[in-house]
Amino acid sequence: MSKKVVVVGSGPNGLTAAVRLAKEGHDVRVIEMSDRIGGGTRTSELTLPGVLHDDCSAFHPTGVLSPAFQALRLEDFGLQWLWPEGELAPPLEDGTAGVLWRDIDRTADGLGVDGKAWKQVFGPVAGKFQALTEDVFGPIIGLPKHPISLAMFGLRAALPATVLARRFSTPQAKALFGGVAAHKFGRLDVPLSAAVGVMLTASGHAGGWPVAAGGSRAITDALAKALQSYGGVIETGRTVTSLAELGAVDAVLLSTAPQAAAHILGDRLPSRVARAYRRYSYGPGAHKVELAVRGPVPWTNPECRKAGTVHVGGTLEELAAAERDAGAGRMPQRPFMLVGQQYLADPSRSNDGINPLWAYAHVPNGGADATEQVMAQLERFAPGISSQVVATHVRGTTAMQEYNPNYVGGDIGTGANTAMQVVLRPRLATNPYETGVPGVYLCSAATPPSAGVHGMCGYNAAESAIEYLRET
Repeated sequence: MSKKVVVVGSGPNGLTAAVRLAKEGHDVRVIEMSDRIGGGTRTSELTLPGVLHDDCSAFHPTGVLSPAFQALRLEDFGLQWLWPEGELAPPLEDGTAGVLWRDIDRTADGLGVDGKAWKQVFGPVAGKFQALTEDVFGPIIGLPKHPISLAMFGLRAALPATVLARRFSTPQAKALFGGVAAHKFGRLDVPLSAAVGVMLTASGHAGGWPVAAGGSRAITDALAKALQSYGGVIETGRTVTSLAELGAVDAVLLSTAPQAAAHILGDRLPSRVARAYRRYSYGPGAHKVELAVRGPVPWTNPECRKAGTVHVGGTLEELAAAERDAGAGRMPQRPFMLVGQQYLADPSRSNDGINPLWAYAHVPNGGADATEQVMAQLERFAPGISSQVVATHVRGTTAMQEYNPNYVGGDIGTGANTAMQVVLRPRLATNPYETGVPGVYLCSAATPPSAGVHGMCGYNAAESAIEYLRET
């Protein structure tokens, strides 16, 4: 029997939840506060006409392997993945760089004496990655479906990233892993800080770090088309402040930060859950600088000119120091940066020889302007790039939160990746998607498996809602 469901928020998790529920036969409405849907998966002409910049998410190592996206068959709704020749590279000041290729053997060959260790650390996880997703793309609590694969991952993931990096002897291999681990947004010398690095490195070998053809908005477009094909509707330009505004509905899914969910649910939220949501902590912010660059980026390392993603920060020691500073509320003088060259895989992003360069630095939550530091880091590894810049667009931590209220203080991961919140996100519960209000579920990146454009937070929450609707 069809039930009425409202999903608040049209990011990839909200839309994925909506599609799953509509596919089940329910009457689904998505309500989005912005005039544009997509949350972190929007694409805009931020600098010059015809030059396409991804507003937030850019590369999708977990998206291409996402069980949710595969189950919803987004390719049938127009989504196309494109791969650069090289997945990622972190340049060093001497002009060298370790490079992550999709082919693990090619990666190992390029790492020389560390090649064998690289394959030993990441080969077993990459080889079982599709099975592993069934366990790690959901709540930690519960019996694993693939205990051996999960154990192989867990033994590596539980370590501090700086400790796991000791398996390698060269600065190139250490920086290669360190840059991926730094996607955690936090200290690299604490337990479980290797988890993100192991996951994203293994996914890079299992499926690569592709982009969506036409921009990350193509993921949004595919989800919206899928939803509409099942009869779902989307309403934009409306902010939901309380459940009462939604009228008589059978279930509600909130793709919001926990604090916003607490505000919407008000007195209906059990006190223990309200306390947990209000205590939920946020991590460092992102200071984003979009550049329109004439010609290719003049990286000193030639392999970086083939890599879709470039991790800018120097050695592992430098990366760890920068992440420690940002996490402690200090602005790093040489922040860790992610730089995206999506146009290498998707030339449609460029226009008349002008290429979009996507970059953001890890800075303190709510931190001040870091544009000067961003440009200095780029000049450090791509000298002369400033002379090629023809237009710039800056979005600091405050603007990040204005762009998407889930990004509290500029935290684009919707929550700090502390050891506690990696394991128990957003609170201690057998079902982390339940809010304690019957029929109401949290489905943002504040729930397992956390940040990334994979839709699994929404998909998992939708499964819980479907079970509830069957019983009511």
